[in-house]
Formats: sequence, structure tokens, C-alpha cells
Amino acid sequence: MPTLVESKQGDHLGTVRFTNVQDLLNMIDYATRDSLTVTNISLDRFNEINYIREEQGRKFRSRDYDSNSRILIITIPTGLHEQLHKGLYNGYIRQVHQRSWNDIASERFPLQQGHSRQCSKEGDSAGGPIPERLTKGAWPTFVIEAGVSQTLRQIRITMQRWFSMSNHEVKIVILTKFDGTKILLEKWEEEMVVRPGATTTRHSLQHPQPVLRQSITITQNVTTNPISYNVTRGVLVLSFRLLFLRDPGPGQGDIVFSIQAIEEYAEVVWAQV
Repeated sequence: MPTLVESKQGDHLGTVRFTNVQDLLNMIDYATRDSLTVTNISLDRFNEINYIREEQGRKFRSRDYDSNSRILIITIPTGLHEQLHKGLYNGYIRQVHQRSWNDIASERFPLQQGHSRQCSKEGDSAGGPIPERLTKGAWPTFVIEAGVSQTLRQIRITMQRWFSMSNHEVKIVILTKFDGTKILLEKWEEEMVVRPGATTTRHSLQHPQPVLRQSITITQNVTTNPISYNVTRGVLVLSFRLLFLRDPGPGQGDIVFSIQAIEEYAEVVWAQV
């Protein structure tokens, strides 16, 4: 049976070298983490894993796969992991007209590049506007990715791949990371970045690059009765234009998560700890 790779300090890194499908499924069944990184996965084995997953109704997600690196990142939906992203996404849905929004959830997005490479993505929560992102295979404009056992660096790599693999069709990625003492929310968008020393001509512009627009930290205060939550750096604001690919109409505007809404979200998350 595959075993987790351990660091010099003895910490489980959540990395396993693939041997066979059944051993991997057994490891997922007994995992205490919300994420596993699997190496040495061929494209055929990746497709077999997903076929068995769908046939058996298993709930894990193939978060990220690249046939060149042969690395598969699997999300295991623990209660804490699910509340990290669903708590935010449900709060978003309550603020938008559902007939104008397509809930894409954790749909898998395969991307064939040439004949030798295939990439695949599955988000935690995602969606896009109707009718622009209603058709099958349409990329979301908004994605939320959660992480508990994964490091912030690892989920930032996942964020970057959403932008690049979608050919910049994804417009906003929210990362929500819980480390045992705090929740970190990061809002990422893209902008055109000029090369250092270059003039701002059309030819000097690079491809869009992810930019951190907001970073919000939430901590729990157990000295109060009832327990309270401290939110730093203000409310969370999502651009209507980026979400819906148009200007807001009468009565419409940016989606705002108030301090109170963020505190209520934090309470639901901590209830899973």
C-alpha cells in the first residue's frame, strides 16, 4: 500500500507515489487530511481513477492534474474543508439573482493541449453568469478554493492555474486557508503587467498576471461570551463587472461581504474544528 512521504522533521507532506488504483482508493478512505498529492500518475490511470470515482459515487475531487508532470492533487471533502468554501459561496448566492447565475460547483474542466499533454481542473465552488457561462464546458468567472492541510503556496499555485488554463476566462479566485488559529481570505484578480524598464506600448505588455487585491484575516476570540471573531482589513468586495462580464444595471452593484457576514461565516467554519 502507498505510504505518505515524510519530511526530515517527520511531518506528513501528504504526498504518495502511485502504485495501483485500489491502494490509492484505500488511502483516500482512511485519510485524515483534506488533500493528497499523488505522483507517477499516467493519463490512462488518471482516467481510470475518475471513471471508478463516478461509477462508485465517491466524493473526492481531482483538483489538479497535468499529464506532463504526472502529478494529481486530490481534494478529500472533510467537514472543515467544505465549510471553508461553501460558507462563502452560499453567502455570495444569497446576494445574486439565481436566474442570472449558473452554479458550476465542482465540475471537471479537461484541457487537451496537442496530442501528448492533458490538464484537468476541479474547483471547490465555482460559477458564472447566464447566458455567457451557461453552455457545457464554459469556464466560470468566479472560483473559490479552500485549503487546510495544503500550504498557502500550494493553493496559490492552484489559483494561478485557474487563470492560465482557462485562457483568462476565470476573473476572480478566492482562496480560503485555515491553519488552526486563523482563516486567511485572499482575493486574486488579473491585470496586465509591464516588463521592468519597458515603455507602455502594446508590444511591451505581458500576459495578464494574478494580483492579490485583498487579504483578510479572521481570528477567534475565546475570551468573550459568546465567542467573537476579529476581522482585519475590512469587508470583502467582489467586482460585479468581473463576475457578470457587464456593467451593473439599476439596483445592481459590487457584491459586498460585511464584517458581520464574515464573522458569521467564521463561526460556521470553526464549528467544524
